[in-house]
Amino acid sequence: MTTPPCRFCGAPLTHTFLDLGRQPVANAYLTRTELEAGAEQAWPLHARVCDRCFLVQVDDAVPPEAIFDAEYAYFSSFSASWVAHAKRYAEAMAERLDLGPESLVVEVASNDGYLLQHFVAMDIPVLGVEPTANTAEAARAKGVRTEVTFFNADTAPALAARYGRADLMAANNVLAHVPRIGDFAAGFRHMLKDEGVLTFEFPHLLNLIEQVQFDTIYHEHYSYLSLLTVEQVLRANGLRPFDVELLPTHGGSLRLFVCHLGAGHEETDALRALREREAAAGLGRIETYGGFTPRVEAVRDSFRAFLSQAKAEGKRIAAYGAAAKGNTFLNYCAATSTDVVAAFDANPAKQGRYLPGSHVPIYGPDAVREVRPDYVLILPWNLKDEIMGQLGYIREWGGRFVTASPETRVLD
Repeated sequence: MTTPPCRFCGAPLTHTFLDLGRQPVANAYLTRTELEAGAEQAWPLHARVCDRCFLVQVDDAVPPEAIFDAEYAYFSSFSASWVAHAKRYAEAMAERLDLGPESLVVEVASNDGYLLQHFVAMDIPVLGVEPTANTAEAARAKGVRTEVTFFNADTAPALAARYGRADLMAANNVLAHVPRIGDFAAGFRHMLKDEGVLTFEFPHLLNLIEQVQFDTIYHEHYSYLSLLTVEQVLRANGLRPFDVELLPTHGGSLRLFVCHLGAGHEETDALRALREREAAAGLGRIETYGGFTPRVEAVRDSFRAFLSQAKAEGKRIAAYGAAAKGNTFLNYCAATSTDVVAAFDANPAKQGRYLPGSHVPIYGPDAVREVRPDYVLILPWNLKDEIMGQLGYIREWGGRFVTASPETRVLD
């Protein structure tokens, strides 16, 4: 196999960050017909790190159309905590930027309108840009004006011509999802007003490394991002960061505030402090990225030991949250429906289907009382507190919660 080039700077990718083997697409939930046909596909899931720009990235093994199809299964609004997070953002930005009926807020990868609905409620004009038709339809039902298209340097000028340039643009958890990261970043230059503000939210690579969050690696996440690398991508496309907030979402994220290179927004102490923190952690040295694989193997081995002991004791294990990260985890651990008897999820689009790879059947949350598992494995560990609050009743029959990262823990 030839050495692939970095998706941003083009340098040859000669350093492996983590090789997770062959895995199905993490959001490709199977119908019973698909399961019985036995034709599920899997692709290499190999993360590498560029020794020039330090972008961590997975190989382009799967075409985007196979991931972001018309029936994309992830709907943001099924997480109450995420909707609340979005509402807090909308209120804070409306006040910070003095947004009103003459403003325009554009969200890229707007999903089902989970964020823009809060601006609509404040009578602030919005536009969602979303490539998946079914989530866009759900957004329109909330009164969120939405265009179904991929956002990039080619589509952004046409969007700007039709709707105008934006006072605020938001791109939450999408920068990691684009195969051509430079082309994607260039689009914002066309649609953002001269003194407009753009915010990105993305999981911080430093947390992934320090907390062994390897299950956030899947084909849909093409890149794993640090300020060090994102700043290079932005500046190459006429943009610059000027402020940052550290967020608890998705295991620790950054909210990066961005503007045009020539805009008047002054750089904050918070941004300078984060640069220094990343430098101290060695994110600008290739040696820092070595040694991650043995730490991931230890997480896997801890979970496999838990499975063996639980099964030996006759205990039944189920999972809550049919999350993409959970599919990476279960498949890397070679877990199947004989190990995890069921998965529960509030999203009707996933219910009645099967997890990719492991083939664990997915039910609605009400089925927890019917299955009565001894252990509930929380796959979206970033929502642990929310899920434990919702399912506290499992203690009625002695049920207990389990998390598996950075090691397997039974929670009392």
